Order: sequence, then structure tokens, then C-alpha cells
Amino acid sequence: MAEGIFAAEIVEECRRRGLLAGAYALRRPRGATFLRRLARDLAEQRKAPRVLIRRGVTLLRTEPAVLRRQTGLGAEAARAREVLRRVASLLASHPHG
Repeated sequence: MAEGIFAAEIVEECRRRGLLAGAYALRRPRGATFLRRLARDLAEQRKAPRVLIRRGVTLLRTEPAVLRRQTGLGAEAARAREVLRRVASLLASHPHG
């Protein structure tokens, strides 16, 4: 399992090696992501509020391009609930142990 903004970088190689069960890029409401990120960063006092807001707005604007890039690298855009459903299905069909 790989997670994070750069996880899509390894999708094709994992697929080529037969190691890929699924590759997903989370598609979330951008406004909600902005507010969650801002609340977290303000609570952690990462930087001055003005800097956090500017950074958040920049990320809000670039998010569609990030999602396009991830899907271009082979990840499938999906909502979190759908990803969880699919992963649960994979785990149920392939008992581990």
C-alpha cells in the first residue's frame, strides 16, 4: 500500500509487476478539503494565519490539476467511501494470514 500525493508515481510499475490490486486518487469537495487543512494547520500553529490562507487558496486552485495528473498516471479518481468499499471487498476476497 502506498499513500500520498506521489503514490501515483508507482502505479504503472506496480501494474507491470503484477502487484497492483487498485490505485485510487481521492476526489473530495475542494472547499471541505480547504477548511479541514486550514483548521488543522491553524490548530498546529504551523505558520502565520495569513500564510496558511494564501497557501490553502493556492492548493484549492491547483487541486484539479493534481487529480488530473494522478489519474493520468493510472490512479482512478474516487470518493473516500467508494475506496473504502473497494478495499474492504479486496480484503474479503483474499483472506490473509
